[in-house]
Amino acid sequence: MKAIVLTCDRYRAMTEHMILQYEKLWPNHPFVFRIPFQELGDANTDRTEYVRTPAAMKATVLRLIADLDNEDWIYWCIDDKYPIRLPNEKIVDLISDATRSTQLSGLIFCRCRLLLDSPELTLYPGEWINSFGDVYLERKGWFQIWIHQLLKVKVLRYLFTQLPDRIPTAKAMDEFKDDIVKPLEYRLFVTKENFAVFGESTHKGAITKNCYDSIKKTDIKLPAWFRRPHRLEVIMGEL
Repeated sequence: MKAIVLTCDRYRAMTEHMILQYEKLWPNHPFVFRIPFQELGDANTDRTEYVRTPAAMKATVLRLIADLDNEDWIYWCIDDKYPIRLPNEKIVDLISDATRSTQLSGLIFCRCRLLLDSPELTLYPGEWINSFGDVYLERKGWFQIWIHQLLKVKVLRYLFTQLPDRIPTAKAMDEFKDDIVKPLEYRLFVTKENFAVFGESTHKGAITKNCYDSIKKTDIKLPAWFRRPHRLEVIMGEL
């Protein structure tokens, strides 16, 4: 399965860390990470593909999925998030169920933030039981679209086609998406029970304390602009 990474050359250390975390936590994961670059490319491997893209965020994502069919399943994984805990066997079941479904267009394993704290705002009423007995809740709008999740290509293609060509910051992208109406036929779900824990990599341009501490345990070399961590720790989800 293609894993579509939103990143840029400046954040290469974050990309390497995110992919390394998947390798550590889930050695037999099914993903081939498709990584955009402008100048800082690398050799392709069995688990990585480097794709030269424009610098603009919208153009980057549309280029990464240009050769994929609308009905293809992808794993959407921005490198500003990275996994901390993943119960692999359960996630394998969830992926198997979702990719066989004729109803789902997206699924998150990590129920956190507004999806957990404000269900009346972010979720439709009702519950759906999957083939393994797990409960799904249907998401309204684009809530938590930036966390790592399964998506059909058509969902990502629609969202980014509707965004303006020029997006000055990631924060602006988050604000723009709130003005885009999600088509009702794109049914996005979240598991009622949380099955993953993620960390945020950066906050307002600085590396978070949790990400800094995690990277310092690896051989990844941090560039100068990420060598002074923020005091903030940002963790999403509890098992």
